[in-house]
Amino acid sequence: MSSDSTLFSNRWLPVLLVAPMMLLIVLFFYVPIFQAFYWSFFLERPFGGGSEFVGLDNFARVLADPEFWKAGWRTIIFMVTASSLAVLVPLILAVAADRKIRLSLPARNVLVWPKGVAGASIGVVFAFIFNPFVGILAPLNSIFPGIWAPGINGTDAFITLIAAHVWGGIPFNFVILLAGLQSIPRTMHQAAAMDGAGPWRRIFDVQLPLIMPQLFLTLVLEFTESVTSAFALIDTITNGGPGGATTLLVYKIYMDGFSGYDLSGASTQTAILMVFVIILTAAQFIFLGRRVDYER
Repeated sequence: MSSDSTLFSNRWLPVLLVAPMMLLIVLFFYVPIFQAFYWSFFLERPFGGGSEFVGLDNFARVLADPEFWKAGWRTIIFMVTASSLAVLVPLILAVAADRKIRLSLPARNVLVWPKGVAGASIGVVFAFIFNPFVGILAPLNSIFPGIWAPGINGTDAFITLIAAHVWGGIPFNFVILLAGLQSIPRTMHQAAAMDGAGPWRRIFDVQLPLIMPQLFLTLVLEFTESVTSAFALIDTITNGGPGGATTLLVYKIYMDGFSGYDLSGASTQTAILMVFVIILTAAQFIFLGRRVDYER
């Protein structure tokens, strides 16, 4: 079959096919982001009725708020720990599945299922699983009372959020990394084995260098998505508590905007968060992307 058969007969057909998705992206992403940047320079009344241009006063007010910096540091800690584990765990599972160990074929299907579960549903499930009275750690609490108390211990609550995020991120990253591993020619494994390389040596010297493009993709997506995807987990598991220990920046924006009716402050924090994500993504491409070899 010639490559010409893959072309569309009508040049407007591909535009029509992607138009609905582009419309949704514009309406639910670009328009709100533009509105947030616009409101960050105005003092907006919570129930309408006009606005007042204040320039950079909103930014000065937000940056002088210690709660903003606390939420920002929590966001960075969550982003680094949860995103790293959300790539490392699927990588281990993908390596195991690629080696065709026992039950690897059914495990591939089972590991993909969580992708169809909404973030809020994951939060509800993990709130039950890590419940100190009826969850999997309840027997430990009966032996050592109070050793696991996410309702009053901020560290325990934060660990629950990380575990839920990692579990929800396994399917997509697992599929991407497993596809990369399976695209490696078996002859390279055979050649390394003939040279005396053991299983662990082949992982670090053959497999990991050759799936760097897939690893880079999953890292970029995880680090950027973790900034916003934690909202559903926080809202269903901890509500930002205890004592604000799990109030990440994305949840603080929600609380300030929809509970405190500080539309200007919430919009300003959204603008700052968006700039941070852009800088983070650019830094990943600058410092990591240039080290990725896309040719084998």
